[in-house]
Amino acid sequence: MQPMDEIYRQYARTVYKYLLSLTRNADLAEELTQETFYQAIRSSGRYDGSAKVTTWLCGIAKNVLFSWRRKHKETAPLDDAEISVESAEDEALSSEGKLELIRMLHGLPEPCREVMYLRAFGGLSFKEIAEVSGKTENWARVTFYRGKEKLKKGSE
Repeated sequence: MQPMDEIYRQYARTVYKYLLSLTRNADLAEELTQETFYQAIRSSGRYDGSAKVTTWLCGIAKNVLFSWRRKHKETAPLDDAEISVESAEDEALSSEGKLELIRMLHGLPEPCREVMYLRAFGGLSFKEIAEVSGKTENWARVTFYRGKEKLKKGSE
């Protein structure tokens, strides 16, 4: 395995974007990214190389987020959260439509919901989504497309 400082430089942005897509809060995503790498250092001896480093790190990040949510009940309404939109779908995310889109996305089944969040709010490419999910880029594209189709049917 690479030295942890190299891993941090190479993957911190991906982990941050992943957490940002899940939390929709830049400060919290930054805090949880730091905790993720702290936990990664602590458990680096258990990394066996069977999964990609991004998959391993995002798994840790998801567990860190779950732990944080257990300790801090989220009380802020979704429309007060900071939302960073860098994806190709930003036309669909006008300020009036963000809350409605979040509500619609929340109704999607997994893994569609997570792929849609990662793409729309995390700004992750399909390649990055594939790495985070441990799947192929084609799987990420197809899952995103199917999610869009479900959203279209739901809004008719």
